[in-house]
Amino acid sequence: MGESDRYQEYKHLSRRRFSLGQPGNALVALVAINLVVFFLVMITRVFFLQTHQGEGMQTLDFDAIKWVALPAGLGQLARTPWTLFTFMFAHGGGKDAIPQIVTIVSNMLWLWAFGYIMQDLSGNKLIFPVYIYGSLLGAVFYLTAVNAIPSLRPFIENGYLSGAEPGTAALAIAVTALAPGYKIFRHLGSGIPVWVLTGAYVIIKLVIGINTGNPTGLAFAGGCIAGYLFVRLYRRGTDLSTWMIQFYEWISNLFTPGKKQNSNQSKEKIFYNTGGRSPYQKTPNLTQQRVDEILDKISQKGYHFLTDEEKNILRRASEEDL
Repeated sequence: MGESDRYQEYKHLSRRRFSLGQPGNALVALVAINLVVFFLVMITRVFFLQTHQGEGMQTLDFDAIKWVALPAGLGQLARTPWTLFTFMFAHGGGKDAIPQIVTIVSNMLWLWAFGYIMQDLSGNKLIFPVYIYGSLLGAVFYLTAVNAIPSLRPFIENGYLSGAEPGTAALAIAVTALAPGYKIFRHLGSGIPVWVLTGAYVIIKLVIGINTGNPTGLAFAGGCIAGYLFVRLYRRGTDLSTWMIQFYEWISNLFTPGKKQNSNQSKEKIFYNTGGRSPYQKTPNLTQQRVDEILDKISQKGYHFLTDEEKNILRRASEEDL
């Protein structure tokens, strides 16, 4: 049984768990952060222009994106170190609004497409880590190239890196490496393998990068490499997302101290059927609550972390259409 087929037995059960309003939905949170930062950048520019009318070119040159975008110059980066983390969520910039809107819509559609597949394969666990690793390695590629290659040094003064492309590229390569046979658009014949979608995405981005002559295409390449390396290490037993998840849970538990205790109690809950059987023989009780608990586990960690008992419960729930 392939990776894509393995998840179909419970997909109709979990589809509602990945709905737009689900608490802890990493994909929705990631898209929301990008959109919020975009609107803040746009609103800040409009507000500045309205309150500084009549000040000439100085006003026209104002661009709020430079507050959150990664500068190409290392000296500028030393003065704005927070941009190493904010650039991956930053869109906007420039005087024309239409190209900015087209860019953010395009980026969010690609991000949603590959993020949804990642969510279907591994739950919410890997989305943010892969996105962040891809963005950071993309930043390393960009900064190294601009500051080391003589032909790119003109970008040091005014160039900057922003947007979701490196992180999305990492997700695209990661889902393809995890399950190259995963099918999309299954209603069209036998479906389309995810590697076709990934190939189209990479070609489109490379063509755009070549036509614009912008070194940000190097950041895209860094994101692709990060996605591949993440999955390669993941398959070998090295999960680079662990420390991020533990750090997030530690921060979360600081504000909700009772959360961890309640969560552990829920995980340790076992249902027994003692009618005519040994009290030590455990039998899974097929209830909606039990199914929901397993779906939550899939959402957070992924299908391959389920025990055989939990997989059997999902299989029974699927057959009985619970």
